Amino acid sequence: MKKLFIILFAVCLQTLLLAQNVNQLHDNARAFMHKGDYPNAILILNRALTMQPDNLELAKDLGLNYYYAGDYKKAIDVLSKLFGRQDVDDQCFQIAGDAYWAMDDAKQAEDIYRRGVLKLPSSGPLYNELGKVLWTRGDYTAIKYWEKGIETDPQFAGNYYNASKYYYFTLDRVWSLVYGEIFINIDPKSALAAEIKTILLEGYKKLFIDADLEKNNKDKNGFTKAFLKTMNKQSSLASAGIGVESLSKIRTRFILEWDANYGTKYPFRLFQVHKQYIELGLFDAYNQWVFATEQNLPAYQKWNSDHAKEYNELNRFLEGRIFKLPKGQYYH
Repeated sequence: MKKLFIILFAVCLQTLLLAQNVNQLHDNARAFMHKGDYPNAILILNRALTMQPDNLELAKDLGLNYYYAGDYKKAIDVLSKLFGRQDVDDQCFQIAGDAYWAMDDAKQAEDIYRRGVLKLPSSGPLYNELGKVLWTRGDYTAIKYWEKGIETDPQFAGNYYNASKYYYFTLDRVWSLVYGEIFINIDPKSALAAEIKTILLEGYKKLFIDADLEKNNKDKNGFTKAFLKTMNKQSSLASAGIGVESLSKIRTRFILEWDANYGTKYPFRLFQVHKQYIELGLFDAYNQWVFATEQNLPAYQKWNSDHAKEYNELNRFLEGRIFKLPKGQYYH
């Protein structure tokens, strides 16, 4: 019995030491990767995989380093072996698809992303990539996949970005605004936020071109009709033009009416946050952040200087919370 215990202890100790050794190798590889030394990262990861050949994270990082090193075929070879595994994640499909895309093989990239969404039908990143590759080929069904990504993975920002841009260049007057503002709330520090803020400002000008916002609406979606009906009541405030001050007034009245008339039927996190800003006295500051940075930066800086308290409180609020949109709040 004592001898058996010693053997089991030795086996457990050896397993523990091996795992620690592999973890150390993985840490070393990632340190090289972060420094841009991909050949050394690849060398170490290959050695680590001889010790733990079934380690998904090691294999995924190996594929990623081959991708960064420009050896796209090697990246695809490593990652494609993982596709049939139960524990495969969306990054495996995403990196492999991106590798095909980097080789200008959009068809193969599309096939990889499609395999990915079949395996992982709730992956926002894969729907986003599939939409992008279709869009580059002039296939407007891309929007179906961005919408599906929004529906199934509402916390992933990329689909909102692409859907907002898509709708801005169509006859749509609602969803570009809704999706664009969700994007900058989920990822406020994104390098793409400035582009979306411009689209939001111009999108509101586009919204109020007609005196009657409901007149030419052909979208029978209930949320869309409620949005336009409520916004239409604020139309008179747009008669002096669309700018930060007028939008702040329009949107304040919109939120109060929406909350009273549709807040129960269409609970919506974005509008709930707007109401919270109103209650905290920060909605003017928030609208400055959304619209004024791109309309007139000097005026925005002056407003912040003149309203330092609101500006500082808004910043603390933005930095101290994570904007989360529940799955059940998809209305498109």
